[in-house]
Amino acid sequence: MTTYKIAAIPADGIGPEVINAGLQALETLASWDGGFKLHVTEFDWSSERYKRTGALMPEDGTEQLKAFDAIFFGAVGAADVPDHITLWGLRLPICQGFDQYANVRPTKILPGIQSPLAGVGPGDLDWVIVRENSEGEYAGHGGRAHKGFPEEVGTETAIFTRVGVTRIMRYAFRLAQSRPRKFLTVVTKSNAQRFGMVMWDEIAAEVAQEFPDVKWDKMLVDAMTVRMVKDPQSLDTIVATNLHADILSDLAGALAGSLGVAPTGNIDPERRFPSMFEPIHGSAFDITGKGIANPVATFWTAAQMLEHLGEDKAAGRMMSAIDQVCEAGIMTPDIGGTASTQQVTDAVCEAIRGANVLVA
Repeated sequence: MTTYKIAAIPADGIGPEVINAGLQALETLASWDGGFKLHVTEFDWSSERYKRTGALMPEDGTEQLKAFDAIFFGAVGAADVPDHITLWGLRLPICQGFDQYANVRPTKILPGIQSPLAGVGPGDLDWVIVRENSEGEYAGHGGRAHKGFPEEVGTETAIFTRVGVTRIMRYAFRLAQSRPRKFLTVVTKSNAQRFGMVMWDEIAAEVAQEFPDVKWDKMLVDAMTVRMVKDPQSLDTIVATNLHADILSDLAGALAGSLGVAPTGNIDPERRFPSMFEPIHGSAFDITGKGIANPVATFWTAAQMLEHLGEDKAAGRMMSAIDQVCEAGIMTPDIGGTASTQQVTDAVCEAIRGANVLVA
């Protein structure tokens, strides 16, 4: 039996609630499958730790994580700690420290969930957004001078390297090649950003030559928001910069019904370091502790983690359980249901075991 070492970092807000739900489902899956087990180590790295010690994680945090097969992450962010401190204090040091350069965000309308788009249902919106995750607009290069004076200057420099753009393009083309439609849309803003973004376009065209069986087109990011809303069936696999894909994937989650059903994988495709898997929804301060956080994104994220670990059968079982429970109407309030986090978790676990799921 294979044992996977999982580092769980519940962190902030609803993170502990949904990670607890995800671990329950994963343990149920492991028992059902019988071919693997999980050894989970939980880390208390969080905004609460920052308020106690001045740091969200210890200085050797990434060194501690190197021994794990994957990282299962909740959410980072607290109402009383500036967002740039929490993001750069925990999530980004892991993503950048482990060169998790491919952020992969699948989006589809699940059975039983109503999209805000009229006449659009399951099968009409089924995308994977690939986000460059190591440089671009979030490279962290810049600074401030003359703070507090009228002549204060703040710079935030987007960095695009040929290595970084080429590898994310290859990843996106390979992913598109593996999907039935074999179709990729490259998102850019090269009309206004004439250096990094023009290079982005040029490299996309170069890499496309390596994948003659993949059809592709490109869109300016502003026009892409319109296309996502008005013609979702025209899209399949999407690749964009760190900032652009961050924004577009939130729109995608909303169009699919809720950010509460949107997963994320921060992937090191070369598998030099552990990859990190997290739901997209963030800390959700407004519902923390109410027992109504949607665990579906975390279940789907867990399925992504299992696929990355090579446990495709278990990942498929998880996705089938999610579909069954959503179709039965057992859902949290953000997607129109009345169930609690625990009730949805219990239903998914029962579906994994093969038991009947009662309609809500």
